[in-house]
Formats: sequence, structure tokens, C-alpha cells
Amino acid sequence: MPKNNVTKTLLNTIMELIEVFFKSSRAVDRPRTWHQHVVPYEDGWAVRREGNKRITSKHQKQSTAITKAKRLAKKHKADVIVHRADGTIRDRINYD
Repeated sequence: MPKNNVTKTLLNTIMELIEVFFKSSRAVDRPRTWHQHVVPYEDGWAVRREGNKRITSKHQKQSTAITKAKRLAKKHKADVIVHRADGTIRDRINYD
């Protein structure tokens, strides 16, 4: 095969991969939610919005983290998901 055809084939493959990557990275079919998770964090607890890597707030006690999460969830008509210290889900509170 001539070098020119190999280059075109390689470029087409790369372009297809890039297109697939960008199509899959768009969250068109899934809107973002405002669900608030109360999770263990360092020596305390944190509130984290579902889908976010960063935390919204840090707290010493789980009860204060739950209060903050409830306030945010009520405002956005979302859920509060409370986790145990081992990360499993303990409770879910709905504010629809």
C-alpha cells in the first residue's frame, strides 16, 4: 500500500476516535442533578453535589452536614443521600 493511503487511513481512524470521544463526553441525554451526598471526608463529613469531584462544604459532625445538604436539596427540589462512614448508603431523603 502506498504511504499516502496509509496516512489517510490513519488520519481517518484518528478523526473517528476523536468524534466518538466528544460525542460520548456530552451529557445531552442526562441532565445534571442537584442531589446532595453527605459523605465521610478526612476527619469529618462533607456535602458533595452528585457528579462533582469537589466538595460543597466540610463539617465536623454528620448532623451539621445533613442540615446543610437538606437546605440545598430543598432549594433545588432534589434528594439528600446520607452515607455511612464506610461509604455505603444509610438514608435517602426526597424533596421533590
